[in-house]
Amino acid sequence: MTLNEIIDKIDIKPYYQDEWCVIYHADCRDILPLIPDKSIDLVLTDPPYPDQHPEYGDCDISILTRFGCRQLIFWSAKVDFPLNYTAIHIWYKQLGIGSYYERIFERNGQHQYKLYVARAIACQRQADYTHDIFYNHDSQKPARIISALINEGSKSGDLILDPFLGSGTTCYCAKKLNRYSIGIEIEEKYCEIAAKRCSQSVMRLEV
Repeated sequence: MTLNEIIDKIDIKPYYQDEWCVIYHADCRDILPLIPDKSIDLVLTDPPYPDQHPEYGDCDISILTRFGCRQLIFWSAKVDFPLNYTAIHIWYKQLGIGSYYERIFERNGQHQYKLYVARAIACQRQADYTHDIFYNHDSQKPARIISALINEGSKSGDLILDPFLGSGTTCYCAKKLNRYSIGIEIEEKYCEIAAKRCSQSVMRLEV
């Protein structure tokens, strides 16, 4: 099923749309049930951690169980992960911002555990170390890490879903790597940032 066919099935006006990606300004619980079964190749997402974002209450990610595809989910080092999984990967942040590492839980996928190393991003000076741009998001993930996970978890032409899009790193990197993507973000200020990033002309990276 193509991205446009899925957009037609969802039948909700996107916040942003181009040939490679679509962004919805919405609660993901309203959008995810509308996505057809077996249409997503990879879920790559960074939901609000319960210990760091109590304003969201308990972030129930059980809705992701309706997708049987490979999933890579960032999660706090301090809170139990609520779903079953096949592997735990570690992102070593090199700087102790909240914690020196975070976990990336893999579902429906590989069993080999991996280590990813990249500096955390909490300001532009730190972003400079990873040749990144800081978008004033308090849990922004480095494009270097997201790109590595996209490369390892999908292939060119696949469709990636990020139901907690934040500043848009997943959709932006997916587009650079010749993947299609669907992003959902509940806060409009981050939808605006994500849309601006995805609307930029990007140099395609062949993998």
